[in-house]
Amino acid sequence: MLEKARELLKTYFGYPAFRTGQEQAIVSALNGKNTVCIMPTGGGKSIVYQIPALMSQGTTLVISPLISLMKDQVDTLRQLGISAAYINSSLSAAEAAETLEAAVYGEYKLLYVAPERLESSDFQDKLQYIDIPLVAVDEAHCISQWGHDFRPSYLQIARLVKALPGKPVVLALTATATPMVQEDICQSLGIDSANAVITGFERTNLAFSVIKGQDKLLFLKDYVKKNSKEAGIIYAATRKTVDQIHEWLQKENIEAARYHAGMNDTERNSEQERFLRDEATVMVATSAFGMGIDKSNIRYVIHFQMPKNMESYYQEAGRAGRDGLDSECVLLYSSQDVQIQRFLIDQSAEQIRMGQELEKLQSMVDYCHTEDCLQASILRYFGECDPEPCGRCGNCTDSRESVEVTKEAQMVLSCIIRMGQKFGKAITAGVLTGSRNKKILEFGFDRLTTYGIMKSQSAKAVTELIEFLISQNLIGVEHGAYPIIFVAPEGKDVLTGKAQVFRKEAVKIRQVANDDPLFEELRELRKSIADEERVPPFVIFSDTSLKDMCARLPVNEEDFLQVSGVGQHKLEKYGKPFIERIILFREAHPERETSAAVSAAPTKPAKKAVGDSHLETYKLHGEGLGVAETAQKRELAASTVESHLIQCLQQGMEMNFSLLVPDEYLVMIEKAVEEAGADRLKPIKELLPDEVSYFMIKVYLHNMRQKEKSLTE
Repeated sequence: MLEKARELLKTYFGYPAFRTGQEQAIVSALNGKNTVCIMPTGGGKSIVYQIPALMSQGTTLVISPLISLMKDQVDTLRQLGISAAYINSSLSAAEAAETLEAAVYGEYKLLYVAPERLESSDFQDKLQYIDIPLVAVDEAHCISQWGHDFRPSYLQIARLVKALPGKPVVLALTATATPMVQEDICQSLGIDSANAVITGFERTNLAFSVIKGQDKLLFLKDYVKKNSKEAGIIYAATRKTVDQIHEWLQKENIEAARYHAGMNDTERNSEQERFLRDEATVMVATSAFGMGIDKSNIRYVIHFQMPKNMESYYQEAGRAGRDGLDSECVLLYSSQDVQIQRFLIDQSAEQIRMGQELEKLQSMVDYCHTEDCLQASILRYFGECDPEPCGRCGNCTDSRESVEVTKEAQMVLSCIIRMGQKFGKAITAGVLTGSRNKKILEFGFDRLTTYGIMKSQSAKAVTELIEFLISQNLIGVEHGAYPIIFVAPEGKDVLTGKAQVFRKEAVKIRQVANDDPLFEELRELRKSIADEERVPPFVIFSDTSLKDMCARLPVNEEDFLQVSGVGQHKLEKYGKPFIERIILFREAHPERETSAAVSAAPTKPAKKAVGDSHLETYKLHGEGLGVAETAQKRELAASTVESHLIQCLQQGMEMNFSLLVPDEYLVMIEKAVEEAGADRLKPIKELLPDEVSYFMIKVYLHNMRQKEKSLTE
């Protein structure tokens, strides 16, 4: 059974091995057990039901609330040579009837339907004539009233399954589910909690960061321009803000699309298609966009305003890097965001859910202010105990210098008190910078001792300082029709000299991906083929596949089949033009042969392809450079270099163990592992001196397990 599953995985999808959790969930479903599978966005949930569908007689029914995802997944499956169709509101009544009739005659291996369709008695009657071995429930958190996206129509699923002949297996899948939601899913769909496959919520290719106290538009402009070749999503909380950002980006000559519920269906579909086909590199949208968008090559997601809860944030941020390549998730925070989300909750939430929604909002605010690892904060929210620091988020890698701004803070706090603590940020900044604004003069604020004491700075810079002081809880905000600021208890300690204030430098913008001329050539080739076939480019090949082609430089069909994501069907359909382009590039760039040789070294199945950045780190390791030297030479954080080296280890590349773990620490680590066990890193670390890093422990444990494995084989 498993051999057949692996064969189908390679033949159709082009992957040599299953990812963590996929195999376990597939085996559970094929053994006839109702199963729930919880793995992060981009973790490969679709394959969990697509492989059993290919191995079973009949048509697998996939219930999904995501109309866009249905189309993308059906397009992708058809590209792979797998018969699939969907029925949702985007089809006319005649088209839906025709598709359903074809399903009755067994023309499809997978049929995707919207949950609302289950409420139709005619549709339910037709399903009685279809051989359905498996019902896959995607976005299963929608079945729970404790979830963030409850859909009443999902409550029809359990009744439907019971009514179907043959007692099909139920396979529920989701990326965001707290322990309470997980329990709800199992209870509603009749799933034994023992048949839960939970891989963890961590996305190891995503780097999270929260930016506070900086000019949002200026940050956005620099970021988007620096990453102009990469696809990204910018989320905003309101339609008005989406329109403003979109208009501003267009004025900056940035090719941007927009999406929100205030646009008509034709406009939204047109803008979405532009983004999917790489005709617009940036999508500016409200949360109405993205549910089920299967675009795999999104390199960054920026939240211009804080979302209302962690579930929404992690789902939206998780649309970056679905192909497994390094990507970034940036949240631009200001205190106004809390007021906006509170207003939206007041407008939309039922009274019975109001307390729950406000509690979720507070968790989001806490995330924006934490100084701990951001990824670990997210994992704790979803019920994981003692998660290790990720080593790649904005908090883990923050090496910016801190500058003391106690004096400036005291000026601001003093001014707020002298103004009676009854005004907002803008007028306070105006007083501090000596503005001759009519309102300031009418109130007589030009006679205050704090008037103009910061006139050497712009009002904008002083407003940003006020935002920073709010984020540090030194200034409080009283929300109302006109928010006013006041000095918080912690701020009084600063005023009296009992506490100091330090502020870090502005965050420096960096490129998400390295420039590679071959990658750009292959990306252009992919786009031209996609335009001819009228499908999104990522349907032809993912960015992961293109990166792997750049690393391997395949020149024949046998080599091309070794590329991640290339199966027999795609080789036959697209292999020739890509191989020809790579041959031409190799002839023009003979210096790339060395990198290809390194990449072609025997490797073990990996969670993701090692891109050029990892190879560069590996090359320096081969030259005898340690972590610190490599980090300095590459101008990267040491944690990033360590992450590269761990991934090289996992792929079976030849490594110099003594460079990774100095000999003097080996005995200490060995004793600590014997005492604490090898299951968790934290207890081991607590038994060791500070100079022994988590990285060294990970390397030691990997080496130990490889030795144990070789002995058993």
